[in-house]
Amino acid sequence: MYHSNNFYPVYSPMPLYPEPLPFRKQYPKIDVTMFSSSVKSFQMLMGQSSMLLEHLGNPAFAYKIMEAAQQGKSQEVDRLIQSIGLKVPVTTKYTPTGVTFTLQTRVQSNNPSCCTLTIPMKWGK
Repeated sequence: MYHSNNFYPVYSPMPLYPEPLPFRKQYPKIDVTMFSSSVKSFQMLMGQSSMLLEHLGNPAFAYKIMEAAQQGKSQEVDRLIQSIGLKVPVTTKYTPTGVTFTLQTRVQSNNPSCCTLTIPMKWGK
């Protein structure tokens, strides 16, 4: 039953002037120097990864890598990867079902490494 003394709360209408916008973060002036450097570094990593994949595409080389990995000879796997002559460090991690190659730009004292390229590949069931 509706009673006449029950009122709905009254809300004030929207203010005529909106409240000030919350503080907006001031971003630094745009400088593409570092980004451009990262793009060039990543392009170099892409070239190095192509060189790596070209060697891995050679069945005899792939066999040697897989054989050493299967026998747990991590140093031999690393030696084989280094024998390619890549100009960047490569970290290789593998399991019975796959291998991951991580290429990274070299770290320099005044410029930390900017870019990493990770290539996961399946090589077993």
